[in-house]
Amino acid sequence: MYRSNFEPGSTRWAVRRSQWRSMGIREEDMDKPKIAVINTSNSLSCCYVHLDAISAQVQQAIRDAGALAFEVRTVAPSDFVTSAGKKARYLMPTRDLMVNEVECMMEGAVLDGMICLSSCDKTTPAHLMAAARLDVPSLLLTCGYQIGGKCSNEKFEDQFFDIDDVYEQIGALATGAITLKDLTDMTDVAIQSPGVCAGLGTANSMHIVAEALGMTLPGNSPIWANGRRLNEYAQDAGRQIVELVRQGVNARQILTEAAVRNAVMMVLAVGGSVNTVRHLAAIATEAELPIDVIRLYEEYGQRIKLLTAVRPNGPFRTEDLEAAGGTPAVMSQLTEHLDLNALTVTGKTLGENISQARVKDGKIIRSLANPVSQRPGVGILRGNLAPNGAIVKLSAVPGERAEFRGPANIYEGEDEAIAALGEGKIKRGDVIVLRNMGPCGGPGTVFACSFVAALNGAGIAEHVAVVTDGELSGLNRGIIVGQLMPESAAGGPLAVVRQGETIHIDFVNRRLDMDVPAAEIERRLQAWEPRELELGGGSGTYLLQYAQLVQPIEQGAVLGKRKVHAA
Repeated sequence: MYRSNFEPGSTRWAVRRSQWRSMGIREEDMDKPKIAVINTSNSLSCCYVHLDAISAQVQQAIRDAGALAFEVRTVAPSDFVTSAGKKARYLMPTRDLMVNEVECMMEGAVLDGMICLSSCDKTTPAHLMAAARLDVPSLLLTCGYQIGGKCSNEKFEDQFFDIDDVYEQIGALATGAITLKDLTDMTDVAIQSPGVCAGLGTANSMHIVAEALGMTLPGNSPIWANGRRLNEYAQDAGRQIVELVRQGVNARQILTEAAVRNAVMMVLAVGGSVNTVRHLAAIATEAELPIDVIRLYEEYGQRIKLLTAVRPNGPFRTEDLEAAGGTPAVMSQLTEHLDLNALTVTGKTLGENISQARVKDGKIIRSLANPVSQRPGVGILRGNLAPNGAIVKLSAVPGERAEFRGPANIYEGEDEAIAALGEGKIKRGDVIVLRNMGPCGGPGTVFACSFVAALNGAGIAEHVAVVTDGELSGLNRGIIVGQLMPESAAGGPLAVVRQGETIHIDFVNRRLDMDVPAAEIERRLQAWEPRELELGGGSGTYLLQYAQLVQPIEQGAVLGKRKVHAA
């Protein structure tokens, strides 16, 4: 009945039975469905420290439902911890390493299904990509956000701080607006529980995406990592994955084009992370869906408006969005646009799942008739600097400004740009260009988000634009355009911009251009040669392998996948 049940008397049957009997698995349990609990737990980061307890609850629920649970550990990066080495180059490659690890363990052991414990921002897309690739019964349990706290430093008078505030205050320190003691006091209170960064950064955004895709139980996002509700979801999810295996509901029955469209609309409505674009493109590539995800963001950006103002898009916090009804409540405001017939892991359609959803606070979750903004949360820009597209978080652009024009001030990394900020070399009106930092150029996408945060801390983010092919955070706010396609190292036009040349960002017409004639841009690109990758030292072997395999970011920067052309 199940693919994990081998022919009695075969070599595979005999040697595996010997191992499992030695582990205490009973004879009567040998033929039950065998389910992997993909646990990303480690003690490097608060994003993951609570997952062992969650895993234990999931495993017990699987056993209680009449199946065997096998915990499988994988690599798991944290943007604020495992970004320390090689200028954060390991973060994006670790997403794809995780996908390959899940494939190795699931297919090597021939297990029947999997439930993935998703936390920090690369784990959720990795789990969705693995589910799409393997096409086995799969379910995600998103494991919640952290909360901040009040700072007793007398300068701040019990002001509330979270990790986003800490991140931005590096710029304030660099410009002398605060002291090292001030920053230290903030770090002491910014995180008060396990879980992912508060706000609609990539982690919470991807939790919402997973639910919009139908791959989590309804109401699983956003959810506080330290609360009773997450424990209840762990038990329910453990039971439900057994039901999916018994019914033979595979991941690609859920991860359809309709599901991806629904997820794109949710990102636009909540003002989710710019990184959702590359991750949804990667999921679609792994599922072999013939769709152009970037075009979907453009298409639905014409009709979906911003419905909630959760940080960094506005004053509300993640816990406010949860209390107001979370993802189901937001989706209930989009029913005229969503494909309500899309299947979900509950075995029901999306429409059935959200039929009873209600907005509990209309100030936090608005309707399409009364949106926070007439713009969507995320926009795609095109032009001679980004012929294949670039991404801007429109909901985080100050004052909903229409455009920005200024001279290019070019840096090859954010450390150099942060140093220049402290030295007063970055002026109001500049367009800061950070390039050769994309998946291929890094290799592994290099951090640009710390510099963007520093601009906010320095108090000049409303007056300086940033254009980059490097890694941005979903928590970044300001005049920021990222994920330029093609990236610099792939011969994108950003590679040939020169110091002082004028760059024009048009948020209304969704354009990104440099004021250089087309013929001159073409001449420069023909003469352009890629840089030699220099990682230094004896490490970086995986990064060099990644550089050889990584596909264009338009396809989600997956490894070694052929492009599936849209019909």
